[in-house]
Amino acid sequence: MTGDPSAQSALTDTVVPSGRTNKADDVGASQWRVAMRRLRRNPGAIIGAVIVLVFVLVALLAPVLAPFPAEALPGRAEIRPTFIPGPSDAYPLGLDRYGGDLLSKLIWGARASLLIGVLSTVIGLLGGMLLGLLAGAFGGWIDTAVMRLVDLMLSVPSLLLAVSIAAVIGQSPRAIVIAIGVVQIPIFARLLRGSMLAQRGLDYVLAASSLGLSRRTVTMSHVLPNSLGPVIVQATLMLATAVIEAAGLSFLGLGGGAPTTAEWGRMLAQAQNELEVAPRLAFLPGACIAITALGFTLFGEALREALDPKTRKR
Repeated sequence: MTGDPSAQSALTDTVVPSGRTNKADDVGASQWRVAMRRLRRNPGAIIGAVIVLVFVLVALLAPVLAPFPAEALPGRAEIRPTFIPGPSDAYPLGLDRYGGDLLSKLIWGARASLLIGVLSTVIGLLGGMLLGLLAGAFGGWIDTAVMRLVDLMLSVPSLLLAVSIAAVIGQSPRAIVIAIGVVQIPIFARLLRGSMLAQRGLDYVLAASSLGLSRRTVTMSHVLPNSLGPVIVQATLMLATAVIEAAGLSFLGLGGGAPTTAEWGRMLAQAQNELEVAPRLAFLPGACIAITALGFTLFGEALREALDPKTRKR
């Protein structure tokens, strides 16, 4: 092939293999726009986003999708000590030990898990950002005091700390939300503090300070917004952890409520005595927990790659 070498070089820089990121497309684009472009080309991100979207839609549309109300026991008369009816036309996934429709319980359980996961992550995010902002913005003895508090919280295993907090507050869904949220606070605090310290050493902060901008203006208008990327990624990943921890605490009986409560962890706990009679009662809630956590993890890891310059495809 003959022709102008410079034209061939330009063509080579423009045409890239399928699935690769063209660096020319990223010039002049914002960080989040570039990240969204990479997410659309990442199969793991697409799979994770689909799983999360299905989970959220099922949770939000539970009153429409569920054949029966959350606490309804339509098949109570059909239950026998050694027999639990399986799938049928009336009950697509069968009944549980108490006569509740298993499909309805799983759908309503998605709403409970979503509510606990989101609220606990919001608590952890807000509390962690407050501590991280104090440490990253002021430094000095404030930074030292905040980080020692964070180190103290991290020195206790997360599950043990969550169980202790939930046990002190009392057995209820609110206790689980607060317990999981408190456990997440030190993680967000350390992440935001480290991200802010890294941003404070960049040239644009020195330039802004040289122009006479106050420390508060530089921190709140420049350093903090540019430090939120890793925090948002971590929040996505922590949603997966929150769903698993909520199920674990409910499995331990710290979520309160009746045995018939439609919550995946409680359903899993109640199914332990029925493994020989109806193993699906344990398998289906466990599968819902695993698939939901997988979706948040896949999307969170893909978002981390999309925002991290070190992992960008070349």
